[in-house]
Amino acid sequence: MSQKYISVTYRTKMERRPERDLSRQPDNTAMKQQQLPGHQLHFSAPVVLSIFFATAAFCLCMGIILILSAKSTKEIEINYTKTCANCSEMREDASNFNEECTCSIPFYLQEKMEGNVYMYYKLYGFYQNLYRYILSRSNSQLMDTIILSYNLHTSIYIKVPMLKTELTWWTDKYVKFQNPSSSNLATKFAGTTKPPNWHKPIYELDMDDPGNNGFINDDFIVWMRTAAFPTFKKLYRRLYRIHYFVEGLPAGNYSFNILYNFPVTKFQGEKSVVLSTMTWSGGSGLFLGLAYTVTGALTWLASFAMMAIHLMLKNKKSSFSQ
Repeated sequence: MSQKYISVTYRTKMERRPERDLSRQPDNTAMKQQQLPGHQLHFSAPVVLSIFFATAAFCLCMGIILILSAKSTKEIEINYTKTCANCSEMREDASNFNEECTCSIPFYLQEKMEGNVYMYYKLYGFYQNLYRYILSRSNSQLMDTIILSYNLHTSIYIKVPMLKTELTWWTDKYVKFQNPSSSNLATKFAGTTKPPNWHKPIYELDMDDPGNNGFINDDFIVWMRTAAFPTFKKLYRRLYRIHYFVEGLPAGNYSFNILYNFPVTKFQGEKSVVLSTMTWSGGSGLFLGLAYTVTGALTWLASFAMMAIHLMLKNKKSSFSQ
C-alpha cells in the first residue's frame, strides 16, 4: 500500500507543476536533447603515417621557400657607433642637452636595390622590454634624425626622398594612440617638459602634418612598440620612388647625415642604419623559414620512427600467429 500511495502522490505533484516550470524545458529536438548520432574515428597506421609524412613534406617545402625568399632580399647595414663617438661623448654630458651634434657616414652601394626600399634604425644591447622601462615608456625615444643623400655627380649630393607616414600598424595609429582633444596641442602640454634626449617636444614632432603629430606620430608609435630582444631594428622611413629613384636605389656613393640624440656607449650598446628590400614573405629574417624547416625535419624523423615501430610490432604479431 505504501509504495502505491507514494507513486500516486509523486504523479499528482508532477501534474500540479506550474506551467512556467514546463516552459523552461529544452525543445524536443535532437540537438537540445543530445540525441545526435555519434561517430568515433579510428585511424589505421597507414593513414596516420601518411598524415605525418605529408605534414613533414609541407613544412620542409615551406621552410625552403621562405629561406630562399628571405635570401633574395638585398640589405646593407651601416654601424655608426664608432664614427659618431665624438657626438656620443658630448651627449653623455647632461650640460650639453641643448646642443646639436651631426655626423656624416659615407658608404658605397655596390648593387642596385630595386623596388620598395625601407630604412630601419637598429640598436644592439638595449633591453626595451625591461619592466622598469615599460612602466616609464615616455622617458626616452632614442631616435636620431637620419637623412640619406645620393652622390649624383662628383660633387653634387641630392637628398633621397623618403616617406615618414604609413609606418605603423593600423590599430596602433587609430585605436591605441590618441592625442588630447584639442586644436592646439601645445596648450594641452603646457607646464610639461620634454625628456632630456628628445630633440623636440611631443607636440612638435611634425608641425607640417597634424595627422602625424603628437602621440599619433609614426616615429613615436613605432618606437613605443616594445621589442622582445635586446638587438632589434625598427622601421624609420620608406623610399619615395620619384625622379632618380623610380626603380629603387641606384648603385653609387651615398652618405647618412645623422643628428645624434642619444648616446648608447654608456651601456655598451651600438647603433646602425639598415637599408633593405622586401619580398612577398617579408624581410631578410630567417626565423620563420628555419622554424618550418626544423619542424618538418623533426616530423619526418618521427614519421620514420613510428613506421619502424609499426613494422616491428606487425612482424612480431605475425610471428606469434604462426
